[in-house]
Amino acid sequence: MDLTVLGGAAACPNPAQGCAGYLVTHEGTRVVLDCGPGILPVLRDLTDMRTLDAIIISHLHADHTLDLVPLRYGLKYGPGATDRRLPVFLPPGGLAFLDRIAGALATDGEPAGDFFESVFALTEYDPASVLTIGTLTIRFHPTRHAIPCWAMRIEDGEHSLVYLADTAPTPDVARFAHGADLVICEATLNDPEFSATVGHLTARQAGEMAAAAEARTLLLTHYWVELGRDRLRAEAMDAFGGPVEVATPYATFKLGSDKAGDGSSTA
Repeated sequence: MDLTVLGGAAACPNPAQGCAGYLVTHEGTRVVLDCGPGILPVLRDLTDMRTLDAIIISHLHADHTLDLVPLRYGLKYGPGATDRRLPVFLPPGGLAFLDRIAGALATDGEPAGDFFESVFALTEYDPASVLTIGTLTIRFHPTRHAIPCWAMRIEDGEHSLVYLADTAPTPDVARFAHGADLVICEATLNDPEFSATVGHLTARQAGEMAAAAEARTLLLTHYWVELGRDRLRAEAMDAFGGPVEVATPYATFKLGSDKAGDGSSTA
């Protein structure tokens, strides 16, 4: 199983880097985790957006969802349009969320109800259930965030990666990530005192979460470039003690591989 970073910025894209988005591939199965603003150019450079197996959304904040809008236009009007609808799995409340966006954007008499449904097969997942997409299984766990948000554990039968989405420190989420080959953890904050109130982490807290999870490798994401990638990595390493990387577009992590390709890391 491979993970390729599509974005990795926090609430606003960093220079040359979009927000939350990650491509997971395994034996022909291709799933995108979150679809934040600015990830679509990287995704389109890597793969045919029309043939993705699914997109899964962790929560309904704009920095995790907004590229669903240009993706909708590309699927509907771009060359090579087909009748296939791309499966998109939304958290509870996601259908109503997209209906509100459609109501604002639908024009020229186009029914708002068809705005997304014409190109996406929309489903609200049950966070208490296991989702199977191709060769991958996905489990969910609630995080500690400003709105309902779900971490995801993706397994291929041999290896596992855990995407913690947005969260404040919580032992429950660390236990959910226990033993993962790769933990993708946010590093949004500069001051730990804000963690509980805004539902985010510092880089050091991300390292502490990865250490508690006994993860193999930590990937820092959802960060502001102004905080400095080297500084974030050093703070997380000090708390984690294991390998730490910082998300940049196109960075690829090969779970369980003895050798990583050019520009890639082994997790």
